[in-house]
Amino acid sequence: MKLLRIASITVALLALGACDFQTQADAKFGDQHFKTVIALVELHKARNGEYPASLKELRFVGDWDAIALTSVDYQRVDGGYELNVTRGWVGKPELVYPADFWRGLGLVKSNMKPKS
Repeated sequence: MKLLRIASITVALLALGACDFQTQADAKFGDQHFKTVIALVELHKARNGEYPASLKELRFVGDWDAIALTSVDYQRVDGGYELNVTRGWVGKPELVYPADFWRGLGLVKSNMKPKS
């Protein structure tokens, strides 16, 4: 009986630890995907004078960039673009960025939030 209780507690602790790991991994990967796509989109604007109509217009992307490009939803809107993170590592992260992060970008709408 005591062994069963110890095993149950161990399994519960491992499950809780795994949830925390996934949350942290989703945040790390989501942050990297978000920032990578912003950099690629803003570089396209600097080179071409306008934001891409779709992410397929981006040129000179690296092999690892493909992961980021499939982890977001992008849409060009009047005067800028909307960028939403759809996947971090496994799930969708919830990220918050300081006001300075958003300054100077054409990013006008996102599911990532400014720090209040």
